[in-house]
Parts: sequence; C-alpha cells; structure tokens
Amino acid sequence: MTPVEIARGDGPVVLGLPHTGTHVPPEIMARLNAQGQVLADTDWHVHRLYDGLLPGATTVRATFHRYVIDANRPPDDQSLYPGQNTTGLVPATDFDGEPIWTQAPDAAEIEARRRAYHAPYHAALLAELKRVHARHGVALLYDCHSIRSHIPYLFDGTLPDLNIGTVGGLSCDPRIQDAAMEMAGKAKRYTSILNGRFKGGWTTRHYGRPRAGYHAIQMELAQSTHLETESPPFAYSADKAARLRPVLAGLLQRLAETVLELRP
Repeated sequence: MTPVEIARGDGPVVLGLPHTGTHVPPEIMARLNAQGQVLADTDWHVHRLYDGLLPGATTVRATFHRYVIDANRPPDDQSLYPGQNTTGLVPATDFDGEPIWTQAPDAAEIEARRRAYHAPYHAALLAELKRVHARHGVALLYDCHSIRSHIPYLFDGTLPDLNIGTVGGLSCDPRIQDAAMEMAGKAKRYTSILNGRFKGGWTTRHYGRPRAGYHAIQMELAQSTHLETESPPFAYSADKAARLRPVLAGLLQRLAETVLELRP
C-alpha cells in the first residue's frame, strides 16, 4: 500500500491528513496488544468530513496508522509539549497512557519506519506546498485533526469543539489566524479556542513560514462534533456532520480568500 494519497487542486489551500489512515502492516499489527489493535487514536472519518468542502483544495493523506509512525511528530522525536503528557514518533502508549505493544520497536525499526512512511508523506506534502506556492505566490496548509473530547491523561475537563492552533501566532500571518477565529466564533453551536491545549503539531510548526509565503494552521476537532460516540466502533454521524460541514466549508473558503490577499 502506498503511504500517501494525493488529490491535486488548483487553489491556494493544502489539506493535510496525517492521522486518518488505518493501515497497519500485518507484522506490526501482530505486535500490538489488544489495546493497541483497537486503533483508538485514529482521526476517525476526518477525511470523509472534509471531502469536497473546498473546491480547488489539494489533499495529502497518510494511509498508515499513527501507531506505525506518527506523521505529525518530529523525525528526531523531540517532545512537542515538554512537561505534558503526549505521545511520540512511534507511540509507546495510547492517549489514555495505556501500553499498546507486546514488543515495542527498537531504534533501528523506528528509523526504517521513518524512511518507509514518515519521509514519503512529508516529501509529498512539501512538494504540493511548493507547487501551490509557485502557482499563487502563497500557500496555506490547513492540517486536519480530531481527538476525543475527554482524555484526562492529556488534558483536564472537556475539550472545546474547534481547537485552532497557530503555534502562538508563529505559523501564519495574523490575518489568517483572525479569520479562522472570526468564522469559528460565528458558529454559535460550537465552542472554540485559539492555541489552547493543541497549538499545532510538528507539521504546523515545520511548514509555517509566513515571511516566505507559507502559512500553516491546525484544526483539532472534538470527535463529539461528528461521531455517534467517541468509543468503538467510532461510527460517523451523518446528522452531526451535516451541521458541522457548512461551518468548516465557510471557514476554509474564508481562509482561501484571506491567504490570496497576502500575495506579494
């Protein structure tokens, strides 16, 4: 199976989908314990949720599961959130802090997975961002994520519905950040926050270079916004999605318009 799927568009926005993949090679699946084989930390159905929302958008989607290797972690495995509970390049635990392996991979295997999965995904993502930038003079990476709304191991209380991350404003022009928050604020059904618990993963931090015309923003959705339940079988809720999709479509359209206004 190819580690990355690409759908090219002619607009200024690239949608990154690093965590919707569920492919785990059999030899790796066999070493996950029962807890790990549930694949609970998938960004369930996020690619379906965003499908067709922004005409002209490019999508870059990892097909492999984050337990194989996490495409949104730095290749050197430095912590994105020092001092806080989190998961690494190849997670040792799930989001509840429970072990997921019967036999964890060693450093050599992690490096092999990085070359086979992590590197091709980011090579594809970089290539598409460069292509879009060459066409428009600017490019916006919108990194699509979701997570359960209640995970005591990672954060206190209940997560807001729409969690926008710009690495404290470093990964994009302020006008993009402001446009995202304005559109999120208009969606009265949903709660939102800027640079809360999720400020942006490695993808946002790595590619966001606003002075060079590359802008990046992360959207972490609480899974309660589009799943029937945040537990197995993690079923997609068509009714919830029908309410959320117009909100996301409006936000993406506004971001596409805003980034084009930033062309040199």
